[in-house]
Amino acid sequence: MAKVKETSTNFANKQALADECLEVYASHIIGGQWALAICCYLINGKLRFGELKKCLPNITERMLTLQLRKLEENNLVKRTVYAEVPPRVEYELTPIGYELKAIIHELEKWGKKHKAIKTDV
Repeated sequence: MAKVKETSTNFANKQALADECLEVYASHIIGGQWALAICCYLINGKLRFGELKKCLPNITERMLTLQLRKLEENNLVKRTVYAEVPPRVEYELTPIGYELKAIIHELEKWGKKHKAIKTDV
């Protein structure tokens, strides 16, 4: 995944748009196929890394790690490490992450409706 340089015009344009439009800002945080999918699974409760990986069999471990870090940096996911042998790590949505529940359900309804219309054409 190519990262946009913070000095590029593209980065500046994306930043300006996100600053002006809160919907764009929000979509940058949960955008992309993996971040939203991870949130969908975590809405049902805490999961360990391996459990998330089983839910998303096509994601690489590296990409799952990167996405979880991004969600953690954006305060949507909380990572808890337990002092056990072997170490146990659980991921769960933060309170603001759980606020996505209604939005995710609306996206699901919209997606179902759009998919039905698209397949009818």
